[in-house]
Amino acid sequence: MPAVRPVPTSPVPPAFVRAHTRPVRPELVPEVSLLVAADVVALWEAMEERGSARLEPPFWAAAWPGGQALARYVLDCPAIVAGRSVLDLGSGSGLVAVAAGLAGAQRLVASEIDPFGRTAIGLNAELNGTWPVEVVGDVLDDGPPDVDVVLAGDVCYDRAMSERVLPYLDAARARGAEVYLGDPGRPYVPKARLTAVATFDVPDTEGPQVRRTTVWRLP
Repeated sequence: MPAVRPVPTSPVPPAFVRAHTRPVRPELVPEVSLLVAADVVALWEAMEERGSARLEPPFWAAAWPGGQALARYVLDCPAIVAGRSVLDLGSGSGLVAVAAGLAGAQRLVASEIDPFGRTAIGLNAELNGTWPVEVVGDVLDDGPPDVDVVLAGDVCYDRAMSERVLPYLDAARARGAEVYLGDPGRPYVPKARLTAVATFDVPDTEGPQVRRTTVWRLP
């Protein structure tokens, strides 16, 4: 049986995130300064000390390829979000939300299930001058979001999550929102019913290789 890891029982203070991260400029999105893990193992151990139930690894503390590609696309094509309300789904560190803010979004909502990530989103928004951001938790069991644009980077990382995320994105599109998905070639993305709008080669967060990463639009 895998070890049960803790989750925090109280809000994560900004000082904790600052103490275990360092600001970097992601290679594909140098316009953004992002707090990432200085030492992932040390960060995870420190996170464990703060709680008493199951805790996921600090996925929020890295600039994942799908998020970088989506952020790059938004900055290159600001008209997608300028003056509009935007949801960054599976926000992680807030990279895509920050990019949308820099591109002129009028209202920013960032959804992230990890409380450490939610604190990091606020810090990254402040660091880049894109505060305020409405930071919320899991929204996938809610109805379609009341926003103009949904941006989702690296959300189809396994079958179970894809089965939750894709109906939500479909509901958002049916409501009238524009929906964009950034993904580095995972098998759970329904490519046959999506339209590719941009492709980037992104340095992988987990090794020296480069990941061919696509920004998809729900037609």
